[in-house]
Amino acid sequence: MNATAAPPLDAAQLAEAFEQFNRVSAELTGAYAGLQGEVAQLNERLSVLMAALPAGVVVLDRLGFVAQANRAAQDWLGEGLDGQAWLEISARFAGTETPGEVELDGETARRIALSSTPLDSGEGSIILMHDVTDTRRLQREAERNTRLAAMGEMVAGLAHQLRTPLSAALLYTASLGKPQLADADRSRVAERAVERLRHLERLIRDMLLFARGDCLGREPVAVCALVEELAHTLEPIARARDIEFVHACDCGATQLVADRKALAGALTNLLENAIQFTPAGGRVHLAATLDARQVCFSVEDTGVGIAPAQQQRLFEPFFTTRGEGTGLGLAIARG
Repeated sequence: MNATAAPPLDAAQLAEAFEQFNRVSAELTGAYAGLQGEVAQLNERLSVLMAALPAGVVVLDRLGFVAQANRAAQDWLGEGLDGQAWLEISARFAGTETPGEVELDGETARRIALSSTPLDSGEGSIILMHDVTDTRRLQREAERNTRLAAMGEMVAGLAHQLRTPLSAALLYTASLGKPQLADADRSRVAERAVERLRHLERLIRDMLLFARGDCLGREPVAVCALVEELAHTLEPIARARDIEFVHACDCGATQLVADRKALAGALTNLLENAIQFTPAGGRVHLAATLDARQVCFSVEDTGVGIAPAQQQRLFEPFFTTRGEGTGLGLAIARG
């Protein structure tokens, strides 16, 4: 079956077709130019917006390299970020005790909160950076003021707390001057005087720790090494009271950035309390576990527990159920 050939176009039809093609081409060119203008306008608005943002914005491509960074991010991280690997940039950050926050070294140390959001296209992500330096400073000042207020409230109780051991020590030392006192009694009285003075020293030391709770240092702390050190110190004390001391750490080589002395002191306070209130044959358990980017220390015991009426006062300065306690241990641990 033979196909019927299309009739040839005459010159007028060809001219009309070319004219229509040129008209459509001009319309498309105009539309494309309009789109280019809109894109340029949107890019300009986006650039102005990013430059005006007080927060730092870093756009990463799908390989983790910087595709764009606004002025705030460049002020904090340095010029010429485009093309740099984010992993190399973030390696310069110093960790903090707050997840999601880092410290940047420079002329003025800054505390920065970081968050990452993937792009809907899957072709990268956006890093948002917020300067929380002033916020954290104000928080520290508020905590300091709270501590000072607490110190003011307990001044009345403080006089009694200091007077009792001091009066006892003075009474004992006065007895030492009696010539008729036997040597054995003199030795016993001297020991009691020293004991009262040591209690007074502990009280003053704990008061200073409580008042200066915000003055903490920062250093790398190996979690499992700290657990082993605490166990080495406190296990003999527990064993002497016929208490089983168990410890565990699943944090591997994880390190914290913290005040090692303050952290060890807080855990020691908790462990000493657990040992004090666990009867013979009982058990005290110290554990450190790693959860995402956080380390959790836990202290458990098989003691008598804490009476509901006392639970509300646990962290109250000078509250103690032991005659020899200063009543500041848990307040310091909490701070």
